[in-house]
Amino acid sequence: MQLQKDMPDHHDADLVIRLYELRREAVMRESRSAVNQFWPRTAEEALAVAAPAHPLNAPFRQVLGYWEMVYGMAVHGIVHADYLVENNGEGLCFYSRFYPLLDQGHGTYGPRAFQHNEWVARETS
Repeated sequence: MQLQKDMPDHHDADLVIRLYELRREAVMRESRSAVNQFWPRTAEEALAVAAPAHPLNAPFRQVLGYWEMVYGMAVHGIVHADYLVENNGEGLCFYSRFYPLLDQGHGTYGPRAFQHNEWVARETS
């Protein structure tokens, strides 16, 4: 489905800057800080954040939703994928923590969880 652009242009640069600005928003910054300290070692730990009462539930959903939205723009050709990843690698660091546990997690999070993160990890250089 990917409609990769041949080269990034000024529209890509503008979008990447806007995405950076969104990452700096106060609540998003707090959520990123909380989630960036979470390194699940087991599927049970990774799945625990899905429980509404878990203290990382809201931050996790915000961060996952943000990166899925951002990387979805690459999947659908809205922004040049390689250029986006060159400037937004934090999402791949986030994804790498959950990648080994995704098979177990799809039952809890749903089959589409991390789908755009996964595409970016697989298809960009």
